[in-house]
Amino acid sequence: MDALVHELRESILDGRLPGGTSLPESEVAGRYEVARPTARAAIERLVSQGLLTRGTHKTARVPVFDAADVADLYLTRAVLESQVMRELARRRRVPPDALAAQEEIRAAGTDWTTAIVEPDVRFHRALVDALGSPRLSRAHGALMAEMRLCMAQVQAFRLLRAAEIADEHDAILAAVAAGDPDRAEAALDHHLDRARHELVGHLS
Repeated sequence: MDALVHELRESILDGRLPGGTSLPESEVAGRYEVARPTARAAIERLVSQGLLTRGTHKTARVPVFDAADVADLYLTRAVLESQVMRELARRRRVPPDALAAQEEIRAAGTDWTTAIVEPDVRFHRALVDALGSPRLSRAHGALMAEMRLCMAQVQAFRLLRAAEIADEHDAILAAVAAGDPDRAEAALDHHLDRARHELVGHLS
């Protein structure tokens, strides 16, 4: 089942299964040559991760994010990640994995590109994981699975430039390295607020 979950997940995130696509269990079972219970279990796992939605007795679908969804995702991220930035700054802890992800974003160039979605997610995941809290990492991981899909769908509208994202990440890392919790939180808030404003404005 894990292989099926992976294949469906990648198809959703890279747009091969665009927002609004329905995924009946029988169709998934036939397309991927698996038993129907396996297809059902894979779909349920993706529903639990926020990558599919399904009402009672309804066929699963790839979500389509509206302005309210985007605003709520960014609000939740801001509440969680702002405290992470403050704690990392107190410890002056800049995780190597965040630096590696930042290098990938810089390498993507200066313009818009969907190629920044994965390293951007890894950047923020690395910051949260650096605190060493399994519960916090699990909560953030579930949130970012849904966020990754949102970003992949919306970034296709060419709204967020790689260079601007990288510059804002640099500001966050500099504040953390300097041991300045207030500046680290403010840098994160600016980063998330700008993205939220661009995305919500486009979808409204």
